[in-house]
Amino acid sequence: MFIRVDEQSEHDNYKLLIGSVVPRPIAFVTTVDGDGTVNAAPFSFFNIVSNEPPMVMISCVRRAGDVLKDTPRNILDNGEFTVHIADEDAIAAINHTSIDAPAGVGELELAGLTAVPGAMIRVPHVQECKIAMECKLAKHLDLGHSTLLIGEVLCFHIADELLSHGRIDPLKLKPISRLAGASYAGIGRIFELERPKYEP
Repeated sequence: MFIRVDEQSEHDNYKLLIGSVVPRPIAFVTTVDGDGTVNAAPFSFFNIVSNEPPMVMISCVRRAGDVLKDTPRNILDNGEFTVHIADEDAIAAINHTSIDAPAGVGELELAGLTAVPGAMIRVPHVQECKIAMECKLAKHLDLGHSTLLIGEVLCFHIADELLSHGRIDPLKLKPISRLAGASYAGIGRIFELERPKYEP
């Protein structure tokens, strides 16, 4: 089937995108507003963009009327955010933070999660998450109805049990990824493929 993007609705294109680009890692992002209230929300438009310096990106769709959501607004205002990796043990609480709470209401409290002061930035990380990365805003770009935010990772908080010889054990992390609609996935079959070497 051939489908032209300009011949169907934005929502129909969205459904094809999120159903095609799967699984998507989930960033659970904390920020702080001007009054010091901690905002928390999950994002599945998320990935690594650089390893030197270490950088990650999230993309946040704007509300109707081109209004920024709390997360990008807070990041643009103070230049700091913390990215957590959504895992099986915390996913129910993380999902609860996606509630449409009004500005100034702390989603961590609503979800029963614990804020821990940041080590290098004002933004706290979440005790119940096994991995957190404190970030400073490096770049942002408006793309259509979304705001792309790139953060430079300043430090990692990683649960001791995940690390072995400097590597993270994915089976102990139990990351959760986003599929389409209300569907999520955990880690299934794991296999290895060596990168081929060219030999003339």
